Amino acid sequence: MDRFVTSPHTDSDEASDSGDAASGTNARTVESDDRSCTLCGLRTPSDPITEDEVDGTFCCRGCLEVARTLATTDETGKRDDLDETTIRERLEGSDAESGPGSDTPPASSEANGLEEAFLTVEGMHCSTCEVFIESVAESTAGVQTAEASYATETVRVVYDDERLERTELSDLVSGYGYSARDRGVDADDGSGDQALVTFLIGGGLFGMMVMVWYAVFLYPTYFGYEPVVDFGGLDGYYLAVNIWLMTSFVLFYTGYPILRGAYVSLRAGMPNMDLLVTTAAVGSYAYSTLAMVLGRADLYFDVTVAVVLVVTAGTYYQERIKRRVASLLSDLTEQQVDEARRTDGETVPLEAVEPGDRLLIRAGERVPLDGTVLEGDVAVDESLVTGESLPVEKEPGDPVRGGTVVTDAPVVIEVGEDAESTLDRLVSLLWSIQSSRPGVQRFADRLATVFVPLVLALASATIVLLLASGSSPETALLVGLTVVIVSCPCALGLATPLAVASGVQAGATRGIVVSAETIFEEAPDVDVVVLDKTGTLTMGEMAVDSVFVDGSETTSADDSRMIDEVLTRAGAVESLSEHPIGVAIADAAADRSRHENGGPMGVDDSPPADATEVADVTADVEAFERDRRGVSAVVDGERVVVAHPDLCRERGLSTSADLESRIDDARDAGDVPVAVGWGGRVRGVVVVGDAPRADWREAIAELSGGREIVVLTGDDAGAVDRFRDVEGIDEVFAGVPPEAKAETVRRLRTRGTVAMVGDGSNDAPALAAADVGIALGSATTLATDAADAVIVGDDLSAVLETFDLAAGTHRRIRQNLAWAFVYNAVAIPLAITGLLNPLFAAVAMATSSLLVVLNSARSL
Repeated sequence: MDRFVTSPHTDSDEASDSGDAASGTNARTVESDDRSCTLCGLRTPSDPITEDEVDGTFCCRGCLEVARTLATTDETGKRDDLDETTIRERLEGSDAESGPGSDTPPASSEANGLEEAFLTVEGMHCSTCEVFIESVAESTAGVQTAEASYATETVRVVYDDERLERTELSDLVSGYGYSARDRGVDADDGSGDQALVTFLIGGGLFGMMVMVWYAVFLYPTYFGYEPVVDFGGLDGYYLAVNIWLMTSFVLFYTGYPILRGAYVSLRAGMPNMDLLVTTAAVGSYAYSTLAMVLGRADLYFDVTVAVVLVVTAGTYYQERIKRRVASLLSDLTEQQVDEARRTDGETVPLEAVEPGDRLLIRAGERVPLDGTVLEGDVAVDESLVTGESLPVEKEPGDPVRGGTVVTDAPVVIEVGEDAESTLDRLVSLLWSIQSSRPGVQRFADRLATVFVPLVLALASATIVLLLASGSSPETALLVGLTVVIVSCPCALGLATPLAVASGVQAGATRGIVVSAETIFEEAPDVDVVVLDKTGTLTMGEMAVDSVFVDGSETTSADDSRMIDEVLTRAGAVESLSEHPIGVAIADAAADRSRHENGGPMGVDDSPPADATEVADVTADVEAFERDRRGVSAVVDGERVVVAHPDLCRERGLSTSADLESRIDDARDAGDVPVAVGWGGRVRGVVVVGDAPRADWREAIAELSGGREIVVLTGDDAGAVDRFRDVEGIDEVFAGVPPEAKAETVRRLRTRGTVAMVGDGSNDAPALAAADVGIALGSATTLATDAADAVIVGDDLSAVLETFDLAAGTHRRIRQNLAWAFVYNAVAIPLAITGLLNPLFAAVAMATSSLLVVLNSARSL
């Protein structure tokens, strides 16, 4: 930024890194059309950044430093497109989901003459759903590949637009209980209400009627009492048919998601808990239907009802908690721009903008598309797309990125040749990563791949052996059914959803919104924590850190009054400016209680001195002038300059050696020194910067226990020097563009499970690429979409609490599953020997499920 500091790091879109690195100049270079960065894939300048000891060519110094430190995990740094067999192989491996490279988006399909689309698919809840949806999509003529992720409810479809219309894609993926829509279309808020109607009316009402009739007519016969009706007669048949009809409604309407999950698991060739639950429910239903036709009273429709309602209730409770918690983020705003204003004042949709069009962007508005400044000198806030904390001054001929914000003056830009937005590229990159990152296969589902076939094999073997030993088919089938029922599908089906719902609710009470339940599988095993700087370790906004005057080492009354006068006069001048740094100075002057008389924040982050009492100084401001390196105005009859120190020197204002030292110290710390002068000399220096959070050191100390800590930022090296030698921080990567952040995270995954903590849209691809993504409450919508959890309170110390919450929930899931399997180890042999009938099996199953519910309800 030329107004107060030299231009900070810019990425390859601005193509200035090579010049800055080599000679310190700001000369603009021309980008090469046939070269791309070895790390992030962005275009490199005509003179790429290289070093002899590092293989490859790079768009910026940050990418080169990442490549130097983190060796490439494979020869290409990319992964092959995944077919269904590859996905299944990955899912069947217990560690495959977290292997390196699984999140890297495939190469763009445009080179092959194909189009790609991203769909949101509701209804996916396990890894088998991913494989099923991929197989359904890929079986359609015109679809080349499909990649699904239940964790992010995203599907990427690569298709031939000559054979398929984009509008047809949603329909071909929808069905079987799945509902697909274009990723950019808002969800229907009524889906949760429909689930409520399905459960309460479809399940609760008819299920209750079934159980009432059982209590009145059937249960007494199980204990030796005379039946109220003759089950061999018309009245008994009428009763049984009514029970059958209501049970059918519960099974096939309320239990449809469970039946669908079983079908999907068979289609994918991977048994899951839905298959076991379905076997118990449908087995009881089929046996009881046959018994009803034969006029028998041993009907087990109640088992079907109990299994369906208990599992559905647990799943519904989990979803209801998640929806309620997600509402905490309803105040987030969108950053993407969908309109542009031409210089003639006409506002048009972005689709109507052509390369070379001239657009007018007013102060405070977001740049809609990448382009070049034609008219105006302006400061641009690029933090959204680059993570750069300091605004960058732009003048005619400089490039600007779509998604950045014009801060202090209107500007006219010429749209670039691609008519695209950097922010939109980030969105596309985020969706690509999300769709290619499979959800963590639940521990329960991995167990199910062994447990479900084992139970079904035991039940079948029991039936065969009983028939071979001379038992009647009725007895053999009943014992086999008892084995399936007693296998506790309810407890196993509830083990994960209830524990997850408990974890989600506990997180909400602590200000942690869990948006992806996969965090409970991954977070307890995090080996590397990657922290963004701007907005994560720092406050993410410009603020006055300190004010210095000549000889301000002491705290004498004279110095205090001089500090007060410098800040007040500077604030009076900057009150007429809209520049972010000027706003920070004006705010500090207006809120005098925030005035801090201390040194610039360096590596040791020593706290500033106590606030000084500010005198009541009023000022009349006139003759305001703006320069691209500062501002000036006449204050109380005397011209005051608030500007870059060089501009003050050019205007004949002398600077003392003490203040020159303060200026150098501020720059070394990554802050902005603003000189304030009048009467022929610089009277003071106001240091403005993105101040670290008050608790950042404590948070680092807590997180570093047994974990590597990496700081990853788009800011230049000087802005992160304060973090380099801090105990607990292992590595610092500076000047890294957003696309390279995601690649850096991917390479860090070779060291183990990686968690990424950030808050900006530039962090979104990295949040999605990490095993665990955590966004702070101040995060942009794009960042919260990419994250697995959002800390609403914007408290950095809550990151460790998120890990603790995930670990506690992880333990709870395993406790529930352990109890279910211990129970099965006792109950299944009893069922095989014929010592249990389906009724007592159902009672035992209900008791086991109750223990799971009680364990899940305990506070974490």
